[in-house]
Amino acid sequence: MPSSSSTRPTTPPTVWSARGRHPGPAPQDAVRTGLRRLKDSLTIDDFLEVPEDEAAQEWIFEARWRVARSVTVRARLTVERGADSGQEWVLVAEAEAPWDPRWPSPAAMFWPQEPESTWDHDAVTGLRLRDINPLPSDDKAVRRVLRDSARDTWSIHVVVHEAMTTDQRGRVPLAGMLPQSLRHRVVEHRAAPSQLRVVNWALRDVGVQVPRGGAVVLPGAPAPADYDADGFAVRSVFLDGSEPAELIHAVTRFAALPRPVPEGGGEALTALREDWRLLTLEEELARERKLVAMYADALEAMTKSRDLYREAAEQAHAALAAYRESADAEPERQPQPATTAAPSPLQHLTRTFERLKSSTRPRKASPDTGDERTPEAVGAVEVRRETSDR
Repeated sequence: MPSSSSTRPTTPPTVWSARGRHPGPAPQDAVRTGLRRLKDSLTIDDFLEVPEDEAAQEWIFEARWRVARSVTVRARLTVERGADSGQEWVLVAEAEAPWDPRWPSPAAMFWPQEPESTWDHDAVTGLRLRDINPLPSDDKAVRRVLRDSARDTWSIHVVVHEAMTTDQRGRVPLAGMLPQSLRHRVVEHRAAPSQLRVVNWALRDVGVQVPRGGAVVLPGAPAPADYDADGFAVRSVFLDGSEPAELIHAVTRFAALPRPVPEGGGEALTALREDWRLLTLEEELARERKLVAMYADALEAMTKSRDLYREAAEQAHAALAAYRESADAEPERQPQPATTAAPSPLQHLTRTFERLKSSTRPRKASPDTGDERTPEAVGAVEVRRETSDR
């Protein structure tokens, strides 16, 4: 089975989308002609061709109409320019309510509906959207077509097996019997009676099988979360011109499943919502009011930011002035003289003994001057002598 769709967002229920290829010349002329005709007949409310410039790589058309009397639909068609293999186109429409498959197809609003018009080719396989597409006779080509169909993220691919060779009554395309909104989104593949085995062999990797004389709706890649291969396989399809009610029901149920946004569909939907130019007078007024409110909010934010900045600057200046005043008022400190370390008690005692020793040591008399001792010293000596004599 294809990978899970949980990694990709699902298409909103209000959105219709399709992609195809226009192999003929001047697709923009066909679109302009059809839009003018529908506007003149009041089928659509209005349309607009976005002005192009020299560097433009595509034509862009916008149209607006109403369904169910009051539900407005906006649609945007983008057509590639200058492709050698044909111009690829993408069409996205969004309604104000969940999309009803019975509403008119947006493709019918932009493209001509004559059978000979060639705009309705599937972008992936190149097959027609409004016609029957017999599978190739070569087995390798069958596998290639079904492999590409199983990977398609835009169109709904249906494989129908013919139990026997059909006549003209069995050559009625399925698209004309589907609800209007599905007619330009379905690719019908027809397998000949002898091709059942090669078809089922080619689809084995997809995890689906075509019943003999029946049909199956391919899941696409990634498959919808609620896809069940048996639930979208039809056991028998009577190709006698009658309406294949069971097959139509299977296709309608599959289209209603929450499907992942197709590749490139997210960008197209964003352009529809954000780059829309076909505005009514009320929409223009609402947009201008929104712009005025946005500018007012921005101006208010800028004013508030300016006031906060000014307040912060004033606080910084006040703090700086206070710091300078406190620095000027503080008296200058005088340098303190270096203090010498106090002598230890041992050093003090040693110095005292030295002084005592020096004071008691007798001085020798000089031979020239005689005894130079002081009278106090001589008296002291005499006292000691008398004491020793006693």
